[in-house]
Amino acid sequence: MTPYSGKNSPRILIAGAGIGGLTTALSLHAAGLDNVVVVESCPRLRAVGAGINLQPAAVRELTELGLCDDLAARAVATARLEYHHRYGGLIWSEPRGRAAGYHWPQYSVHRAHLQEVLLREVRRRLGPHAVLTGRRLTGYEQDPAGGTRRRVRAYAAGDPAPYTCDLLIGADGINSAVRAVMYPHEGPPIWNGVCMWRGLSHAPPFLDGRTMVIVGCNSRVKAVVYPVSPPDASGRSTLNWVVETRPGGGPATVPPADWDAAVPPGVVLPHLDGWRVPFLDLHGTIAAAPRVLRYPMIDRDPLPTWVDGRVVLLGDAAHPLYPTGSNGASQAIVDARVLAYLLAHHHMDEALDRYDRTRRPETTRLLAAHRRLEPDPLLHQVEMLAPDGFSDIREVLPDHKLADIRSCTRKVTGVDAAGLNARSSWSVPARTASACASSPLAARSPRSGRG
Repeated sequence: MTPYSGKNSPRILIAGAGIGGLTTALSLHAAGLDNVVVVESCPRLRAVGAGINLQPAAVRELTELGLCDDLAARAVATARLEYHHRYGGLIWSEPRGRAAGYHWPQYSVHRAHLQEVLLREVRRRLGPHAVLTGRRLTGYEQDPAGGTRRRVRAYAAGDPAPYTCDLLIGADGINSAVRAVMYPHEGPPIWNGVCMWRGLSHAPPFLDGRTMVIVGCNSRVKAVVYPVSPPDASGRSTLNWVVETRPGGGPATVPPADWDAAVPPGVVLPHLDGWRVPFLDLHGTIAAAPRVLRYPMIDRDPLPTWVDGRVVLLGDAAHPLYPTGSNGASQAIVDARVLAYLLAHHHMDEALDRYDRTRRPETTRLLAAHRRLEPDPLLHQVEMLAPDGFSDIREVLPDHKLADIRSCTRKVTGVDAAGLNARSSWSVPARTASACASSPLAARSPRSGRG
């Protein structure tokens, strides 16, 4: 049985209505902890962002929340990942999702579409006022340690009175206000010197329409392209693309002030001069983008703990990751599910401690793998050995070297098919099972490494 019931159910405040915050709200509700409010700094939630990937571990969690059909209708079930030389030669290809033996697909989807599904379900299941917008959290304070009903007071800009809660969950992103209070001397995110140009284009699909391609290497210029929608009536899909460059000058602690600024596609195209990708009109795809944004590739150093009394971090607020592993949103979803499971089965302090001890080491390992930018060193070696391209990659590198790419991709996704498929599901507490029949919380055993 859950340690909380009826009037004893804790009041939980979630800062941030992104993917992590909304998934946390749904997971808590599924576990019977429905005294939940989400506060979001944006005054009006709207469709923003670009494409993201959801790894099978995250798709499993969303499926258990009853969101499988919505995801399948809006996303592309990615079947392959391919690395290519800038002149088109195939370096490496591997299956993804179900094609790689997972019981769940890997989905490529527009971030806004996923957020819309999550937001709709939070409002439907928890009530229309479960998400409060235009509330920018500025800080928190809490009662001294001791007792089972330690209160947290969270302050938001424009609200004269604080929000009083039993637990504050900081899911407010890489520039988290909750994290800034917890670690006031940390400073800004850390930039590794890579500039990312991102856009969405309505363009013809390529290859089988379900493949993510990575062209070039990060030491020079790299392009990543994948579809985030099935073809429409015109036969075109929405293609998400990213071009990574190193503008020079080395990494900086503080990114330039004009990051996240819209630029014309013509600013990006010169970086791809001379590139030839026979199966994809890369230049035309980028030129077709109605809006191009520039971002730094940034993260933060791992923390000694995500917990401060009755305050806890989640998602990018806890462990921002480079996008090289297509794993940031997925890890936030897993965080949410593990935290909800533990809160449903343990008293709060023990639940938070178990969450911190389970998830923090796991994401710290992922952060280290992402920072190595694997497998870019191997891709750079291909560029050095075959600057003018090749007809067969085995004339450039032997098979055992190429197989290293597989281990690199596994390191940045964090789990293999056999490991995920073998993890057993646990039932929700009996009192919530009937209420959550359409979206059961089937969280994991502590012995499986998932809480």
